[in-house]
Amino acid sequence: MNHSKLNQLNEAAQLIYEVLPPTPVIAWPGLNDALGAKLWVKHENHLPTGAFKVRGGLVYVDRLLKTQLVTGLCAATRGNHGQSIAFAASRQGLKAVIVVPKGNNPDKNRAMIALGARLIEYGEDFDESVAYARVYAEAEGLHLVPSFHKDLVLGVATYAYEFLTKVPALTKIYVPIGLGSGICGVLFAKAALGHSVDVIGVVADAFQTYPRSLQAGEPILTEPADSIADGLAVRLANPKALAIIKKGVSRIIAVDEAAILGAIGVMAKHTDNLVEGAGAASLAAAFVDREAQANNDQIGIVASGGNLEAKLLKRALAGTPDHRFAQLDVDQNSECVGGLISTLKGSLN
Repeated sequence: MNHSKLNQLNEAAQLIYEVLPPTPVIAWPGLNDALGAKLWVKHENHLPTGAFKVRGGLVYVDRLLKTQLVTGLCAATRGNHGQSIAFAASRQGLKAVIVVPKGNNPDKNRAMIALGARLIEYGEDFDESVAYARVYAEAEGLHLVPSFHKDLVLGVATYAYEFLTKVPALTKIYVPIGLGSGICGVLFAKAALGHSVDVIGVVADAFQTYPRSLQAGEPILTEPADSIADGLAVRLANPKALAIIKKGVSRIIAVDEAAILGAIGVMAKHTDNLVEGAGAASLAAAFVDREAQANNDQIGIVASGGNLEAKLLKRALAGTPDHRFAQLDVDQNSECVGGLISTLKGSLN
């Protein structure tokens, strides 16, 4: 146990709980039966912004204002980080400008605008948006909020603190990796508590930025790509995150698009939860990795966000179930799923 880190976690948690409640941890019977092990889901999709990153935004902005005079914030995002910063800025009466790549999830865009942010579309991908946000913030005299920072990590580490204290018997936890704040937060909480849980990273097959950077021994820029897990669509590894991941993560699993889409459908059918691609990737990884799991394992996955486009949910429910979820086929003729598909068809016509 690391008392210094534990004290930091408790302080961050107290700040967050003034605004947000802890999120549920649930073991869903259908998922347990299919996986053949006890599977616990940490439901960060239940937060007001629909994702775990709001925890980091609250801690970052609170600490920032204690040390600097700031009139406005600027950040680049695919959506969840931007909502986090917009949410935290609105609570402090600050202006927020958020830069997103062209073609970004329109539902996430609308959510950021609803939180009071000014939205700018720039670039073909996240990394181009980051470069523009840096230039824009300097020109406009705004504070540039990075996508990776120790205070962001501390904030999001509180979900792992909740998870590991709620289910101390966890033996494995599958954590999605975008830029890395989430998995670094898990490693921070693990160290603070002196826990022995095996932390396994999860990336989209199209964005193996961190596995390739670890292999190269330095951050590398991967080729342009696309994924339904937009929260995992990062082409350049953060060097600080890379160092933490190298030291604390046992391995990283890449999951393909079919597995992610299948996991979205499974979560909707068997847990009545909307989970976006990045969060569904951790469930997909747990099923892909079944051969490495023991019967007595207590498995944790992170439903990191629920900001899912309606058209993507329609695909997940209407498509042929992925073979890796054969024991959890999504029945399109069921009253619940059939009604949901009909509703989605109507909204998308």
